[in-house]
Amino acid sequence: MEPQALLIADAHAHIFPAKIAQKAVGAIGDFYSIPMCHPGSPQALLESGSAIGVKKYLVCSTATHPGQVVSINSFIRDCCGEHPEFLGFATLHPDYQDIPGEVRRILETGLRGVKLHPDFQRFSIDDPAAFPLYEACAEAGLPILFHTGDDRYDWSAPARMAAVAGRFPRLTCIAAHFGGYNHWQDVEVYRELPNVWFDTSSALFRLPPERALQLIEVLGHRRFLFGTDFPMWDHRQELDRFLALGLPEEVRDDILSRNFQRLFGVEL
Repeated sequence: MEPQALLIADAHAHIFPAKIAQKAVGAIGDFYSIPMCHPGSPQALLESGSAIGVKKYLVCSTATHPGQVVSINSFIRDCCGEHPEFLGFATLHPDYQDIPGEVRRILETGLRGVKLHPDFQRFSIDDPAAFPLYEACAEAGLPILFHTGDDRYDWSAPARMAAVAGRFPRLTCIAAHFGGYNHWQDVEVYRELPNVWFDTSSALFRLPPERALQLIEVLGHRRFLFGTDFPMWDHRQELDRFLALGLPEEVRDDILSRNFQRLFGVEL
């Protein structure tokens, strides 16, 4: 099937201002020892996604220290204003001094959620210092997209993510990378946590197909979102990996777009 015959939303894409895009992309590649497929500009994202007919992109960036929060959120807001294909997620940081105020600004500017990367931001997901941030997002109805799982640190381990989801049942959590990059043996801890969703980004290049299929079945396909982790991966490359799983058409289409529409209340 040609990609253009499918309805596709990318639920995990990173963009950066032009003046820092090359540096930011290089730093991510160095962190993961994975060469990036694209520059991280909004235009490069649209060009890559157009090859498979992506209709909507969840775009985000991460504040590695509190002083970056406002400027990143303003950048994401402006990009969403320029590109109606974008659905923007803000960033926050547990050490940011006015989380309630920034949450209000996030809502006022039309951003739809928050992205956190504990391994870049250097905090444990279940650190009580982050609880005011989670409570504020839960109260505001803002989902949080969490980077989850890593081999060098324990900060974003699935067990920590599950502890937060259990403590904050009104918080919609999206556990990226099939729930735990390189920790897929642990992700069944989410089975009884209905407020946890998952994306497929940065997983299928390494996760054995039989385990991916098992996790989709065990965790429930209606909680999975297709994502690319752009600019790390190319859209056609990630779609090919996903389609190679051979999922039934209904399950495939739910993950490619219908779950995204249902979660965010948007039409594609």
